[in-house]
Amino acid sequence: MSTSPLPETVTVTIDGTPSQAWAGQSVTAALVTAGIWPLRRNPVDGRLRGPFCGMGVCLECEVTLNGRPGSRSCTAHVTDGMDIRTHTEPLPTVAHG
Repeated sequence: MSTSPLPETVTVTIDGTPSQAWAGQSVTAALVTAGIWPLRRNPVDGRLRGPFCGMGVCLECEVTLNGRPGSRSCTAHVTDGMDIRTHTEPLPTVAHG
């Protein structure tokens, strides 16, 4: 009986903090493994949102990858040195006059 080799461990940066992940795993899986579930805020009501469909349709998993906003973390794959930015900071308020 043969065993499969373990995936290569690589370093990624999540919201400015270095973290370990498996090369080739989905970015969503790497984020959830790192204990990060909310990935962005809903632009309409400001509620925190996390991965939902897991196949790139719902857009709830959008993050910024290597400076590219609007990346779907569930369909993107981890690479060494990847910079991942979630969008969970409070949304700016607009003053109404």
